[in-house]
Amino acid sequence: MKKALVLTNGMYQSSDAKTAHGLVRSSEQFLIAGIIDHAETANKDAGELLDGKHRNIPIYANLATALKWVPDATTLIIGVATVGGKLPADMLVIIKSAIANGLSIVNGLHDYLNDHPDLVALAKQNNISLTDIRKPKKREDLHFFTGDIFNIKTPIVAVIGMDCAMGKRTTARMLMQACAKENIKAEMIYTGQTGWLQGSKYGFVFDSTLNDFVSGELENAILTCNKEVSPDIIFLEGQSALRNPSGPCGLELLISGNAKYVVLLFAPKRVYFDNEAHWGKIPSVESEIAIIEQFGSKVIALAMNTEGCTYEEAIAIQASMQSTLHIPILLPIQEGVAPLIPVLKSLLQ
Repeated sequence: MKKALVLTNGMYQSSDAKTAHGLVRSSEQFLIAGIIDHAETANKDAGELLDGKHRNIPIYANLATALKWVPDATTLIIGVATVGGKLPADMLVIIKSAIANGLSIVNGLHDYLNDHPDLVALAKQNNISLTDIRKPKKREDLHFFTGDIFNIKTPIVAVIGMDCAMGKRTTARMLMQACAKENIKAEMIYTGQTGWLQGSKYGFVFDSTLNDFVSGELENAILTCNKEVSPDIIFLEGQSALRNPSGPCGLELLISGNAKYVVLLFAPKRVYFDNEAHWGKIPSVESEIAIIEQFGSKVIALAMNTEGCTYEEAIAIQASMQSTLHIPILLPIQEGVAPLIPVLKSLLQ
């Protein structure tokens, strides 16, 4: 694996740094050697700051300090997902310095490094690569929907959420890992840049795919995965939310991805979509379940994002909803996802 530093530049403790958070938790593609953030978070462990788990990934105040302690790093990963995918101006300065120091850059934003002539020239001069994960595929590389997805017998589970940044990808990966411990062969179809960065083999970047080909790219990723590795179960990473007005998404996974089962993430203390009051209130979990069922899919579990909750509050909400809905209510970060394993095993019979 390439040894990498991850740039968050003061945003590590915000939801904008969810790419960095995912890489801190795990990656099969990059060895994460440090986070470049800010003086206020410097010298702390990135894992402890994220969720209380020490992961031996230090946070550095700046690029110079990071390179001093990790001189053999080969890659700098842009670890934030900003609104609209714009590359922050202050990051460009750091990126230029990283290139000058021989680091290849991996970027998951819509603002492509290869569209900046000065960066391209500097990269060529220093013999390093610029990788734009969200760069759209060429037309000849895109797939159109065929309908072959309806011939697959493998159970397909969509992991979707009531809003953005709720932990859909993290939960999907945890489910895959929990399955592995039970000798269940599971795969995850990634639909965002972080999934690719973490090393998922099958998938596509949903929000940079031409709309006419989203269904086909999703179908092709599932078909290819099913053909090449014959998994027992396939998880689909969700994006945004069914009713988030900034980018409604999810029905594609149920209809075009033929996901007949759903794990739904919710955050009981989050009131508005993306915490923007003028975007509207997040509807009830019960109404979301009703919509999903109207499309012929079944919610087999809820997973709780406990932001703003004390542990005691989370436990109380878990117990209340479990008694009302009669399905597992997972606390992935606090308790893991193993309670869903018996349900998943029942899908294989």
